[in-house]
Parts: sequence; structure tokens; C-alpha cells
Amino acid sequence: MATATKSTNRSTVTLSLPKSVPALVVYAQGIVKRMTGNASFPNPTPTLAAVTTAVDDLRTAETAVLARTKGAAAERDAKRLALVAALQHLRAYIQVTADADMENWGAIIESAGVAVRKTPTRHARTFAAKPGAVSGVATVVAAAAARRASYEWQYSSDGGKTWVTAPSTLQAKTHVSGLQPGSTVSFKYRPVTKTGEGDWSQPVSLLVA
Repeated sequence: MATATKSTNRSTVTLSLPKSVPALVVYAQGIVKRMTGNASFPNPTPTLAAVTTAVDDLRTAETAVLARTKGAAAERDAKRLALVAALQHLRAYIQVTADADMENWGAIIESAGVAVRKTPTRHARTFAAKPGAVSGVATVVAAAAARRASYEWQYSSDGGKTWVTAPSTLQAKTHVSGLQPGSTVSFKYRPVTKTGEGDWSQPVSLLVA
């Protein structure tokens, strides 16, 4: 049994940059079009005009490459890097804007014409007991108290009337063996850090397999 926790997702901006120059130009133009007049992005950084200039510069350089102009390939590559850098800076701006409105994260990002990647937020491990690898064994895990801490464990087979002390551990996890299959066992723990002993946790119960 474990205490339920609520998991939330944070929407993050991801750029799907095409490899070919023509596709990259179309992709960047699409972002500019979606952000132009978009109330969610009143002051883009860099400006949309600057991004458009970078797009035009790349398109011109690509035309020179197709015409086999001497030195055009190096110029084209430099202009591509400049556009990618502008788009990356724009991505950061979109992310900051979206982070300011947590309830509408995803919608704001998508309105800019870029993709959304949802990353699960990390949350602390909760105190829980689950069946071990073999019958009569319980695996008990707790939230880590500190980088350097030890953990004291106790368990009860009579509803908390009496408690048996299990060996202490240096990890926020232990295995308790020798339990009666089919019985309900309660577990509790307390952390011990350099500042002293913590309080005993509220018990959690497990039907032993």
C-alpha cells in the first residue's frame, strides 16, 4: 500500500528542425506566421523581423549554391547556423512565456507553431510497502531524508499493538522477511540524520503474499 501522489506534466518546447534547407525555410516561415499578431507573444526575442531576415538570408544563400556560385556552400552553411540559432533563442522565449501561464502551457506553445514535449515532473518517493520477490517477504521504501542518513524500521503483525525492530539501513529501502503469507503487516520508519532522529512515520499496511 502506498500514499497516492498527484503527478503533473510540464510542457516544454521542442524544435523539429528539418535537415534540408528548403524545408527549414518553410518551417521557420510557419513559426513566424503563427507568432505574428499572436497575443500570447507580444514581444518576441529575437524579433520576428530578425528571424525573417535570417530566413531570407538563408534562402538567398541556397539559391547561390544551386547556381554553383564559388564559395556559396560555406556561406549557405553559415546562414543556416544563424537561422537555427535565432530559432533556438525564439524557443527559449516561447518557453518562458508558456511557463508564466501554467494552466495553458501546451496551448500557448502549440499556437507558436512548434511542438510540445511533456516531461513528467519529479516528485519525492512516498512511503510504501509491496510484496517482495518471494513469499513472506516485504519490500519497504521511504522518501530519502538527506544525502547522508540512516533509517530505522519497525513492523507489526497485530495491528500496531506491538512493534518488531528490523535492522537499520543506510538506504531508504529495506526487505523484511519471515512474514506470514496471508497476514496483514504494518510498517513504519524514521530517518536518522546528523541533526538527530526524526519522527516515526505513519504506518502503511501490506497483505503479505
